[in-house]
Amino acid sequence: MLDALALRAEMAGLDASAPPQQADIDGWLIRLSPGKAKRSRCINALHQGTLPLDDLLARCQQAYDAAGLPLAIRVTPWSQPADLDARLAAKGWGVFDAADVMVLDRLTPEPAPAALQALDAPAYAAVVGALRGSSSTAIAAHAERIANAPVTYQGFALNDAGGALLACGQMVVDGDIVGLYDVFSAVPRHGHAERLCRALLALAHAQGARQAYLQVGSDNSVAQRLYARLGFVFAYRYHYRSPETELA
Repeated sequence: MLDALALRAEMAGLDASAPPQQADIDGWLIRLSPGKAKRSRCINALHQGTLPLDDLLARCQQAYDAAGLPLAIRVTPWSQPADLDARLAAKGWGVFDAADVMVLDRLTPEPAPAALQALDAPAYAAVVGALRGSSSTAIAAHAERIANAPVTYQGFALNDAGGALLACGQMVVDGDIVGLYDVFSAVPRHGHAERLCRALLALAHAQGARQAYLQVGSDNSVAQRLYARLGFVFAYRYHYRSPETELA
């Protein structure tokens, strides 16, 4: 059964990923950032409004067409109406990018295993964008989103002695819960991502965080094993549905 920490992670994640380009349509939170992250350019069906589903979808489609973005809905265990996923499936909407949310119920103080370099929003977006192969438009949108999020962004790089990038990651401390985002290893399978995450969690604990959450691809078993070593456990899964045949 979904517990309070799972719901808290969902709500904190919505705040952490909020772009400037968002609005409410009959209880649905629509996000229209041109960035690469799907969570910043999708619909979160938070509440059941008054419009029939087809009318609501038509209004959302107009908004996404105007923004030049594909229409996509992020479907979670809390999406409204409760049968939304089944109704979209019946319309032939495809499923994309399932992700698992993992939580850490008790964040304990540990010494940071590595020193991190703090990066401002443009620098961090540029580093992550290079690792992702993002366009300049997506990189600029990422920088805009994290610089203007309702909760404070903190991005870091883990470098070697010569200053070369080993890994990078972002954290968002929201009260006593911290979310880890955009964790990338520039040199995979050498333990750099784990050192980075442990350092982020140590820093978050020093800032008052006592619980943690993150999102990881449901098919990313390597990353899931890493997070399990840090004490994270599965909380819930979400996915996207879209009438488009493919989402970039």
